[in-house]
Amino acid sequence: MQGQTDTRYQDWAWPLWPVVPLYPYGRRRTLRQEVVKDKIWTFEQSQGILYVVVPIRMSAIALESGGLLIYAPVAPTPECIRLVRELEAEHGEVQAIVLPTISGIEHKVFVGPFARHFPQAQVYVAPHQWSFPVNLPLSWLGFPRKRTHILPTDSRQNPLSDEFDYAILGPIELGPGRFAEVALFHKRSRTLFVTDSVLAIPPEPPEIIQLEPYPLLFHAKDDALHKVLDSPENRRKGWQRISLFAFYFSPSTLNVANLFQSIRDAFAAPDRSKQAYFGWFPFQWQDNWQQSFHALSRQGRLFVAPILQTLILNRAPQETLDWVNRVQQWNFQQIIPCHMQAVIPADGEQFRQAFAFLEKPQSTLEGNRLPEADFQLLQTLNRALTQTRIVPPAKLD
Repeated sequence: MQGQTDTRYQDWAWPLWPVVPLYPYGRRRTLRQEVVKDKIWTFEQSQGILYVVVPIRMSAIALESGGLLIYAPVAPTPECIRLVRELEAEHGEVQAIVLPTISGIEHKVFVGPFARHFPQAQVYVAPHQWSFPVNLPLSWLGFPRKRTHILPTDSRQNPLSDEFDYAILGPIELGPGRFAEVALFHKRSRTLFVTDSVLAIPPEPPEIIQLEPYPLLFHAKDDALHKVLDSPENRRKGWQRISLFAFYFSPSTLNVANLFQSIRDAFAAPDRSKQAYFGWFPFQWQDNWQQSFHALSRQGRLFVAPILQTLILNRAPQETLDWVNRVQQWNFQQIIPCHMQAVIPADGEQFRQAFAFLEKPQSTLEGNRLPEADFQLLQTLNRALTQTRIVPPAKLD
């Protein structure tokens, strides 16, 4: 039994985790799902901070000409690479690897190591890449020098194939950095791939998160003294609270406990292990906290993450809407983002409505807006960054 456990851990190993030290650190499991038969597969892993754990997703698309295109690689663990090799055996080698973002280090860090497993694949990256604190060449960041190409801004020069169209949002200048995203449209399956721009929250904890349920149970606690049993109800409760943390950082229905009181409570906690942060649990949820979650999730509706609304896209509203208009023209019927719900049934009109916060007037879509109270921390951060001139001012009131 011990030998089997050690083998599994080796299969899940990600030794470069200190570069971006996110949970679950050096041990990442991978789930592969077929989304469109013989055409599209997703590969999911989990990642997070302080047990605020969400899915991160890579997609593989079978090419008509043979081989695979990879959108937004995840950690190339032995398990992940084996699952890709199984597809290669049936559909041909990986031909192209696409990095669709310039600011998402949780995506960028995997591209170089992933590409080394597929030396025949060409690597295509969004233009205007940057790194912090020093802006280094891509080859210094592990990208293969001779196989890495910048995607042309004009998709009529599309190097991917005539099976795809793409549109690049940005770069949006943010002072110390930039934001950009490549939306990729697969014509045969009528599927839109995005990174962070839009998403939806599944009502139940994603399967990849439930493989290691401790984060769900940790956030299901009501206080440090609460001993939570593993049940579907508690997993669901933990997932809903994790979702609020992930998008608002500090929603209006959350109170942070007094530091000294939370330390005293930690000494009386039923679980004082290292895994449980030695019993420390500084959160206090109000009785109506689920109202914030239901407003955010609203039956799997498509939305733009609050941090993008408050700190990024409002710096370039017209540029963003121009990009939305272009994407809207594609005849897609489903969206696969890199986070949260894996497949979102949606068309161009629903995609457009997700960005209504950038438009005026908004009265016809008032019922779709997120609660203003939950944006308080993000708005405070936005004002601080603007007043100190760390980021440029928003162009949208």
